[in-house]
Amino acid sequence: MATAALKREASPTLEERLRAAGLEVVGCCAHLAQWEGLLENSALLEDFTREEVDTLGELVLHVRAQPGQMLIREGDLDDWMLLLLRGTVGVVRPGTVLGEMSMFDGEPRNASCWALTEVEAAALDRAAVARLIKARPDVGAKLLVKLTQLLSQRLRNTSGQLVKVLRRQVA
Repeated sequence: MATAALKREASPTLEERLRAAGLEVVGCCAHLAQWEGLLENSALLEDFTREEVDTLGELVLHVRAQPGQMLIREGDLDDWMLLLLRGTVGVVRPGTVLGEMSMFDGEPRNASCWALTEVEAAALDRAAVARLIKARPDVGAKLLVKLTQLLSQRLRNTSGQLVKVLRRQVA
């Protein structure tokens, strides 16, 4: 019994970690596909059916943040990401994912993100992805493929910007 208590202390739940980050946890996103414009505007979910999005929604937590509130802090170690449902974070639009690199590799966050308006998001951690892969391998594989594509696209964009800067410095 004491061992189980120690494990709980050593491994806070996603909800506890989100609250510790200052986010308000509203509940589960069981009907995620019903969010207005999400399926049409989210690069992550563009190839998902409504049923698949709702399956994913059962594993994610609905969180809320107020204007000026930090969502993700550079340098923090954590394994969750956010899918923006409503609101504005910097120049990010709804349907964008935040924090996915740290969710995958467990490395420190490489950027901070603040809420510019009231924000609602779906939070997903590595453990939920593992549960999804076990329960619905088809949806889990689709999610991993889409996240990999988004990461690859970001890497290409960053590499392209770096090449432009280096060319300007050489010229």
